[in-house]
Amino acid sequence: MENGKDDQYVVLRSDRRKNLRKQLLVLKVKGEDKKSAFFGYAKTLGRGGMFIASVNPRKVGEEFEITFKLGDKGPDIRCKCSVVWVREYTPHKEDPGMGIKFIDLDDATRDKIDEWVKKMAEKR
Repeated sequence: MENGKDDQYVVLRSDRRKNLRKQLLVLKVKGEDKKSAFFGYAKTLGRGGMFIASVNPRKVGEEFEITFKLGDKGPDIRCKCSVVWVREYTPHKEDPGMGIKFIDLDDATRDKIDEWVKKMAEKR
């Protein structure tokens, strides 16, 4: 894919162009660990991870469980993830948040994410 503002992705740079990803506007995400829970919105999604818009992003390296659905009717997807980068709040700039990498997501679920992202891209 071409490198551009809409092609942000959440995995390590070496993987940036290998996977299909698409900017989404509202994919609800629930995250939790032993300390706390949060709700956010995924703005970019691919088989390797996602960008979660949040005014209080977690720190790089933190690991936690997340739950999300592909659309309104899809089953819950639950997996462990790790924060790989953070964008702090800056007035009049891009949304603050964090890029997360899926840690223990199986290949079948990653394939479903690819299919869903492709389907959503075709609708635009």
